[in-house]
Amino acid sequence: MDGDLGFFGPTSVSWRVHAEPILALAGLRALYLQALHPRAMWGVAQNSRYREDPYGRLFRTGTYVATVVYGSTAEATAAGRRLRAIHARMRAVDPRTGERYRVDAPELLRWVHVTEVESFVTTARRAGASLTGEEVDAYYTEQLVAASLVGLDPATVPSTAAEVAAYYDDVRPSLAMTKEAAESALFLSAPPMPYRLGLTPVRLAWFGIAGTAVGLLPSWARRLYGLPGLPTTGPTAALSARTLRMALRALPEKAVRGPIYRRAMQRAALASQPVA
Repeated sequence: MDGDLGFFGPTSVSWRVHAEPILALAGLRALYLQALHPRAMWGVAQNSRYREDPYGRLFRTGTYVATVVYGSTAEATAAGRRLRAIHARMRAVDPRTGERYRVDAPELLRWVHVTEVESFVTTARRAGASLTGEEVDAYYTEQLVAASLVGLDPATVPSTAAEVAAYYDDVRPSLAMTKEAAESALFLSAPPMPYRLGLTPVRLAWFGIAGTAVGLLPSWARRLYGLPGLPTTGPTAALSARTLRMALRALPEKAVRGPIYRRAMQRAALASQPVA
Protein backbone atom coordinates (compact mmCIF):
# COMPACT_ATOMS: atom_id res chain seq x y z
CA MET A 1 0.00 0.00 0.00
CA ASP A 2 2.78 2.43 -0.97
CA GLY A 3 0.64 4.45 -3.37
CA ASP A 4 2.26 2.98 -6.50
CA LEU A 5 -0.62 2.77 -8.98
CA GLY A 6 1.37 0.82 -11.54
CA PHE A 7 1.63 1.55 -15.24
CA PHE A 8 -1.97 2.73 -15.71
CA GLY A 9 -3.97 4.06 -12.77
CA PRO A 10 -7.57 5.10 -12.12
CA THR A 11 -7.76 7.64 -14.96
CA SER A 12 -6.73 5.07 -17.59
CA VAL A 13 -9.03 3.33 -20.04
CA SER A 14 -7.25 0.08 -19.16
CA TRP A 15 -8.53 0.19 -15.57
CA ARG A 16 -12.06 0.79 -16.84
CA VAL A 17 -11.97 -2.00 -19.40
CA HIS A 18 -10.40 -4.58 -17.13
CA ALA A 19 -12.87 -3.85 -14.33
CA GLU A 20 -15.47 -5.54 -16.53
CA PRO A 21 -16.13 -9.15 -15.37
CA ILE A 22 -17.21 -9.93 -18.95
CA LEU A 23 -13.52 -10.03 -19.85
CA ALA A 24 -13.54 -13.69 -18.84
CA LEU A 25 -15.60 -14.21 -22.00
CA ALA A 26 -13.11 -12.08 -23.91
CA GLY A 27 -10.29 -14.36 -22.79
CA LEU A 28 -12.11 -17.34 -24.26
CA ARG A 29 -12.68 -15.45 -27.52
CA ALA A 30 -8.97 -14.67 -27.67
CA LEU A 31 -8.05 -18.34 -27.30
CA TYR A 32 -10.29 -19.34 -30.21
CA LEU A 33 -8.71 -16.60 -32.31
CA GLN A 34 -5.12 -17.33 -31.32
CA ALA A 35 -5.47 -21.00 -32.28
CA LEU A 36 -5.85 -20.01 -35.94
CA HIS A 37 -2.18 -19.00 -36.22
CA PRO A 38 -0.43 -22.30 -37.07
CA ARG A 39 2.95 -21.50 -35.54
CA ALA A 40 1.43 -19.99 -32.42
CA MET A 41 -0.80 -23.04 -31.99
CA TRP A 42 2.04 -25.50 -32.57
CA GLY A 43 4.03 -23.64 -29.94
CA VAL A 44 1.19 -24.10 -27.47
CA ALA A 45 0.54 -27.73 -28.41
CA GLN A 46 4.21 -28.68 -28.10
CA ASN A 47 4.96 -26.82 -24.87
CA SER A 48 1.75 -26.48 -22.88
CA ARG A 49 -0.13 -28.83 -20.56
CA TYR A 50 -3.42 -27.09 -21.25
CA ARG A 51 -5.30 -30.37 -21.62
CA GLU A 52 -4.09 -31.66 -18.27
CA ASP A 53 -4.51 -28.43 -16.34
CA PRO A 54 -6.85 -26.11 -18.28
CA TYR A 55 -8.17 -24.20 -15.30
CA GLY A 56 -4.72 -23.76 -13.80
CA ARG A 57 -3.51 -22.30 -17.09
CA LEU A 58 -6.50 -19.95 -17.29
CA PHE A 59 -5.96 -18.88 -13.68
CA ARG A 60 -2.27 -18.16 -14.28
CA THR A 61 -3.04 -16.20 -17.44
CA GLY A 62 -5.74 -14.20 -15.68
CA THR A 63 -3.42 -13.49 -12.76
CA TYR A 64 -0.72 -12.28 -15.13
CA VAL A 65 -3.06 -9.91 -16.98
CA ALA A 66 -4.48 -8.56 -13.71
CA THR A 67 -0.96 -8.00 -12.38
CA VAL A 68 0.09 -6.07 -15.47
CA VAL A 69 -3.03 -3.88 -15.39
CA TYR A 70 -3.62 -3.43 -11.66
CA GLY A 71 -0.37 -4.41 -9.98
CA SER A 72 2.29 -2.01 -8.81
CA THR A 73 5.05 -1.07 -11.23
CA ALA A 74 7.40 -3.52 -9.53
CA GLU A 75 4.83 -6.34 -9.57
CA ALA A 76 4.01 -5.87 -13.25
CA THR A 77 7.67 -5.59 -14.21
CA ALA A 78 8.55 -8.75 -12.27
CA ALA A 79 5.63 -10.64 -13.85
CA GLY A 80 6.82 -9.66 -17.32
CA ARG A 81 10.38 -10.70 -16.50
CA ARG A 82 9.21 -14.13 -15.33
CA LEU A 83 7.07 -14.63 -18.44
CA ARG A 84 9.92 -13.66 -20.76
CA ALA A 85 12.22 -16.13 -19.01
CA ILE A 86 9.68 -18.94 -19.46
CA HIS A 87 9.12 -18.16 -23.13
CA ALA A 88 12.85 -17.84 -23.83
CA ARG A 89 13.35 -21.52 -23.03
CA MET A 90 10.60 -22.79 -25.32
CA ARG A 91 11.04 -24.09 -28.84
CA ALA A 92 8.63 -25.68 -31.32
CA VAL A 93 8.90 -27.50 -34.63
CA ASP A 94 6.97 -26.56 -37.76
CA PRO A 95 5.57 -29.95 -38.90
CA ARG A 96 5.36 -28.72 -42.49
CA THR A 97 9.06 -27.93 -42.84
CA GLY A 98 10.76 -29.44 -39.81
CA GLU A 99 12.06 -25.98 -38.89
CA ARG A 100 12.71 -25.42 -35.20
CA TYR A 101 11.70 -21.98 -33.98
CA ARG A 102 11.40 -19.91 -30.81
CA VAL A 103 7.94 -19.43 -29.38
CA ASP A 104 8.93 -15.91 -28.33
CA ALA A 105 9.57 -14.84 -31.92
CA PRO A 106 8.25 -11.28 -32.32
CA GLU A 107 5.59 -12.23 -34.89
CA LEU A 108 4.13 -14.81 -32.47
CA LEU A 109 4.24 -12.52 -29.43
CA ARG A 110 2.63 -9.78 -31.52
CA TRP A 111 -0.19 -12.11 -32.63
CA VAL A 112 -0.95 -13.17 -29.07
CA HIS A 113 -0.83 -9.60 -27.80
CA VAL A 114 -3.04 -8.11 -30.51
CA THR A 115 -5.67 -10.86 -30.37
CA GLU A 116 -5.76 -10.57 -26.60
CA VAL A 117 -6.19 -6.80 -26.28
CA GLU A 118 -8.53 -6.65 -29.29
CA SER A 119 -10.68 -9.37 -27.70
CA PHE A 120 -10.75 -7.52 -24.40
CA VAL A 121 -11.86 -4.15 -25.73
CA THR A 122 -14.14 -5.54 -28.46
CA THR A 123 -15.96 -7.90 -26.10
CA ALA A 124 -16.38 -5.21 -23.45
CA ARG A 125 -17.79 -2.81 -26.02
CA ARG A 126 -20.14 -5.31 -27.66
CA ALA A 127 -21.35 -6.41 -24.23
CA GLY A 128 -22.49 -2.87 -23.49
CA ALA A 129 -19.50 -1.08 -21.94
CA SER A 130 -19.57 2.58 -22.92
CA LEU A 131 -16.37 3.27 -24.86
CA THR A 132 -15.90 5.88 -27.56
CA GLY A 133 -13.68 5.34 -30.57
CA GLU A 134 -11.10 7.66 -29.00
CA GLU A 135 -11.15 5.63 -25.80
CA VAL A 136 -10.66 2.39 -27.76
CA ASP A 137 -7.60 3.92 -29.42
CA ALA A 138 -6.36 5.09 -26.02
CA TYR A 139 -6.73 1.54 -24.69
CA TYR A 140 -4.63 0.11 -27.50
CA THR A 141 -1.99 2.77 -26.95
CA GLU A 142 -1.90 2.15 -23.19
CA GLN A 143 -1.51 -1.57 -23.79
CA LEU A 144 1.80 -1.00 -25.56
CA VAL A 145 3.16 -1.27 -22.03
CA ALA A 146 1.86 -4.85 -21.86
CA ALA A 147 3.47 -5.54 -25.24
CA SER A 148 6.84 -4.29 -24.01
CA LEU A 149 6.61 -6.41 -20.87
CA VAL A 150 6.44 -9.60 -22.95
CA GLY A 151 9.46 -8.52 -24.98
CA LEU A 152 8.01 -6.66 -27.96
CA ASP A 153 9.26 -3.38 -29.37
CA PRO A 154 6.22 -1.09 -28.91
CA ALA A 155 7.00 0.59 -32.24
CA THR A 156 6.12 -2.69 -33.99
CA VAL A 157 2.74 -3.14 -32.26
CA PRO A 158 -0.61 -1.72 -33.46
CA SER A 159 -1.70 1.11 -31.18
CA THR A 160 -5.07 2.18 -32.62
CA ALA A 161 -8.19 0.41 -33.86
CA ALA A 162 -7.27 1.25 -37.47
CA GLU A 163 -3.80 -0.23 -37.00
CA VAL A 164 -5.27 -3.38 -35.45
CA ALA A 165 -7.61 -3.78 -38.43
CA ALA A 166 -4.69 -3.32 -40.83
CA TYR A 167 -2.65 -5.85 -38.87
CA TYR A 168 -5.42 -8.45 -39.15
CA ASP A 169 -5.62 -7.82 -42.91
CA ASP A 170 -1.87 -8.40 -43.19
CA VAL A 171 -1.76 -11.57 -41.08
CA ARG A 172 -4.89 -13.29 -42.38
CA PRO A 173 -3.15 -15.04 -45.33
CA SER A 174 -0.94 -16.91 -42.84
CA LEU A 175 -3.86 -18.15 -40.71
CA ALA A 176 -5.33 -21.61 -41.18
CA MET A 177 -7.52 -24.26 -39.62
CA THR A 178 -4.92 -26.87 -38.61
CA LYS A 179 -5.53 -30.14 -36.81
CA GLU A 180 -4.18 -28.57 -33.64
CA ALA A 181 -6.52 -25.58 -33.99
CA ALA A 182 -9.51 -27.91 -34.42
CA GLU A 183 -8.48 -29.94 -31.38
CA SER A 184 -8.01 -26.77 -29.32
CA ALA A 185 -11.40 -25.38 -30.37
CA LEU A 186 -13.11 -28.66 -29.50
CA PHE A 187 -11.39 -28.71 -26.12
CA LEU A 188 -12.38 -25.10 -25.41
CA SER A 189 -15.98 -25.89 -26.34
CA ALA A 190 -16.22 -29.00 -24.15
CA PRO A 191 -13.48 -28.97 -21.49
CA PRO A 192 -13.58 -31.33 -18.52
CA MET A 193 -15.80 -29.80 -15.85
CA PRO A 194 -14.29 -29.48 -12.37
CA TYR A 195 -15.90 -30.79 -9.18
CA ARG A 196 -17.89 -33.49 -11.03
CA LEU A 197 -20.02 -30.89 -12.78
CA GLY A 198 -19.88 -32.59 -16.17
CA LEU A 199 -23.39 -34.05 -16.05
CA THR A 200 -25.09 -30.95 -14.68
CA PRO A 201 -26.61 -27.77 -16.15
CA VAL A 202 -23.14 -26.24 -15.81
CA ARG A 203 -22.13 -28.12 -18.95
CA LEU A 204 -25.03 -26.60 -20.90
CA ALA A 205 -24.18 -23.16 -19.54
CA TRP A 206 -20.60 -23.59 -20.72
CA PHE A 207 -21.80 -24.52 -24.20
CA GLY A 208 -23.73 -21.25 -24.26
CA ILE A 209 -20.70 -19.24 -23.11
CA ALA A 210 -18.41 -20.91 -25.65
CA GLY A 211 -20.97 -20.34 -28.39
CA THR A 212 -21.13 -16.66 -27.49
CA ALA A 213 -17.33 -16.38 -27.60
CA VAL A 214 -17.26 -17.96 -31.06
CA GLY A 215 -20.12 -15.74 -32.21
CA LEU A 216 -18.11 -12.67 -31.20
CA LEU A 217 -15.20 -13.69 -33.43
CA PRO A 218 -14.63 -11.73 -36.63
CA SER A 219 -16.57 -13.25 -39.51
CA TRP A 220 -13.35 -14.24 -41.27
CA ALA A 221 -12.26 -16.21 -38.20
CA ARG A 222 -15.60 -18.03 -38.02
CA ARG A 223 -15.24 -18.93 -41.69
CA LEU A 224 -11.78 -20.40 -41.04
CA TYR A 225 -13.42 -22.66 -38.45
CA GLY A 226 -15.91 -23.72 -41.12
CA LEU A 227 -18.80 -21.99 -39.34
CA PRO A 228 -21.48 -19.99 -41.12
CA GLY A 229 -20.96 -16.26 -41.07
CA LEU A 230 -24.66 -15.42 -41.01
CA PRO A 231 -25.53 -11.73 -40.63
CA THR A 232 -27.41 -12.55 -37.42
CA THR A 233 -24.50 -14.37 -35.75
CA GLY A 234 -22.70 -11.28 -34.45
CA PRO A 235 -25.78 -9.42 -33.16
CA THR A 236 -27.07 -12.57 -31.44
CA ALA A 237 -23.72 -13.12 -29.74
CA ALA A 238 -23.60 -9.45 -28.71
CA LEU A 239 -27.05 -9.75 -27.14
CA SER A 240 -25.94 -12.84 -25.23
CA ALA A 241 -22.81 -11.00 -24.07
CA ARG A 242 -24.90 -8.05 -22.87
CA THR A 243 -27.15 -10.40 -20.91
CA LEU A 244 -24.16 -12.13 -19.34
CA ARG A 245 -22.57 -8.78 -18.46
CA MET A 246 -25.74 -7.67 -16.69
CA ALA A 247 -25.86 -10.93 -14.73
CA LEU A 248 -22.20 -10.63 -13.70
CA ARG A 249 -22.59 -7.01 -12.66
CA ALA A 250 -25.40 -8.06 -10.31
CA LEU A 251 -23.06 -10.36 -8.37
CA PRO A 252 -21.17 -9.23 -5.23
CA GLU A 253 -17.85 -7.60 -6.08
CA LYS A 254 -15.81 -10.26 -4.28
CA ALA A 255 -17.35 -12.89 -6.54
CA VAL A 256 -16.18 -11.28 -9.77
CA ARG A 257 -13.12 -9.19 -8.89
CA GLY A 258 -9.98 -10.67 -7.44
CA PRO A 259 -7.51 -9.55 -4.78
CA ILE A 260 -5.15 -7.83 -7.25
CA TYR A 261 -7.97 -5.52 -8.35
CA ARG A 262 -9.10 -4.87 -4.77
CA ARG A 263 -5.57 -3.99 -3.66
CA ALA A 264 -5.28 -1.57 -6.57
CA MET A 265 -8.51 0.13 -5.52
CA GLN A 266 -7.18 0.46 -1.98
CA ARG A 267 -3.94 2.02 -3.22
CA ALA A 268 -5.90 4.40 -5.44
CA ALA A 269 -8.10 5.45 -2.50
CA LEU A 270 -5.04 6.12 -0.34
CA ALA A 271 -3.35 8.07 -3.13
CA SER A 272 -6.42 10.29 -3.54
CA GLN A 273 -6.46 11.32 0.14
CA PRO A 274 -5.08 14.82 0.82
CA VAL A 275 -1.73 14.97 2.55
CA ALA A 276 -2.12 16.22 6.10
